[in-house]
Amino acid sequence: MYDVSKIREDFPILSREVYGKPLVYLDNAATTQKPRMVVDALVDEYYNVNANVHRGVHYLSQQATDLHEEAREKVRCFIHASKTEEVIFTRGTTESLNLVASSFADAFMHEGDEVIVSGMEHHSNIVPWQLQADKKGIRLKVIPLSDDGMLCMEDYKRLFTNRTKIVSVVHVSNVLGTVNPVEAIIRIAHEHGVPVLVDGAQSAPHFKVDVQAMDCDFYAFSGHKMYGPTGIGVLYGKEEWLDRMPPYQGGGEMIDRVTFERTTFERLPYKFEAGTPDFVATNGLAKAIDYITALGMENIAAHEQELTRYCMEQLMTIDGMNIYGPLPSDRSPLTPHLSPLTSHLSSPKDAVVSFNVGDIHHLDMGTLLDRLGIAVRTGHHCAQPLMDRMGVQGTVRASFALYNTKEEVDTLVAGVARVAKMF
Repeated sequence: MYDVSKIREDFPILSREVYGKPLVYLDNAATTQKPRMVVDALVDEYYNVNANVHRGVHYLSQQATDLHEEAREKVRCFIHASKTEEVIFTRGTTESLNLVASSFADAFMHEGDEVIVSGMEHHSNIVPWQLQADKKGIRLKVIPLSDDGMLCMEDYKRLFTNRTKIVSVVHVSNVLGTVNPVEAIIRIAHEHGVPVLVDGAQSAPHFKVDVQAMDCDFYAFSGHKMYGPTGIGVLYGKEEWLDRMPPYQGGGEMIDRVTFERTTFERLPYKFEAGTPDFVATNGLAKAIDYITALGMENIAAHEQELTRYCMEQLMTIDGMNIYGPLPSDRSPLTPHLSPLTSHLSSPKDAVVSFNVGDIHHLDMGTLLDRLGIAVRTGHHCAQPLMDRMGVQGTVRASFALYNTKEEVDTLVAGVARVAKMF
C-alpha cells in the first residue's frame, strides 16, 4: 500500500506553516525535501566517519571510502549500469552536462561539427554547447516542438548530416513535463553512428530508469531532485566513450603518476573526479536511493501521474486557464509516443504542470499563492528559448513529488481561483 500520510511523517518540513498557513510544497522540480534517514546519515557520517577517502591507511579513511564506493554501486544498480567504472560523481546535472560538452568536444569535435539539442532544453544543456561553439566553432541544431509540446520526430531525423557528432536531449521537460521518446531518439542517432547524452534531472526521481535498456551513451542526474543532498550528482557514461575522453579537470584523486614532464591519469571513474569528492553527500544519495527504492519506482510514478492528471483537470475549470504541454484529453493519441520503459505512464507528461491565467503576470500569481502557504516556481525556469517558442515571458509551475496529496492540489486550485478573482 502507498500510504502518503505515513510517507509525509518522514519529511518534517512538510508539517511547518508559512504565513500562518500549512505549507503546500509544489516546487519539487527545483529541489525535493529530504527524508529523516538522509539527513540522519549526513549527521552520522560527519560526527563518526569524517575522513578523506581513498589512499588513507587509517580506519576512518577506509570506512569513509567504503561508504563512498558502496554509494557508487548503489547508483549503478539504481540506473542499471553495467559496471561501477561507468558511474562518475559530480556536483549535479549541470556539471555532468558541462563535463560531457567539454571533454567530448575536446576529443571528437572540430570547427563545423554539429550537436543536436531540442527546443525544450534547460539552459544547462544549451549554454555548455554554446561555449564550445565559441571555442571550437561547432554548431547547435535544434529539434523543433509541436504546439502541444512534443518533439517533431520527423524533423529530428532530417537534422543529421555527416558533421553531426552528438545528440544531447532532455528526458523530461522541466517546464512542460513532456516525457520524450528517448529510446527512439537514441535508436535514430545510433543508426547514424552518433552517441546520445540524456539529461535525466527530471526523470530519475519519478520513474524507473534503465540506461542499458535505453542504450544511451551518457545520462546525467542530480541528488537534490531525488530526495538526496545538494551538491551531488551523477554522470553515467559508456566505458567505450569515457575511456577516449580527456579529463574534465586536473588535480588530486584523478592522477596515476605526475612528473614535471608529463602526467598519466587514473583508471575510470576516477579520471573524471578531481579533488576531494563530497563523500558525505554520496552516502546521503545512497540513502535517498534506498528510500525511493523501498517505496517502489512504479508506485511513485503511478502516484505522481494521478496527481498530475488530477491537477490539470481541476485547473482547467478556472476561466482563462492556459496549461502548457500535453493535456489530459491527449491521452489516446499521444500514448504511442511513449517507449516501453515509460509505457506505465498514463500520458507523455509527468509530475509538472506549467500554467498562466489570463493576463495575470506569473510573478503576481506566485507571490500571492505564497501568501497562502503554497510554494510554486515562477519565471522562465532556465528555459528561455522554450518561453520564446510558447510566446510567454514565464509561467507558474507546480511540480509534484512522492509526498504530495490530492488535498494539496485542491488547495492550489482554490488558491489560483482566488487570485484570479482578485484580478
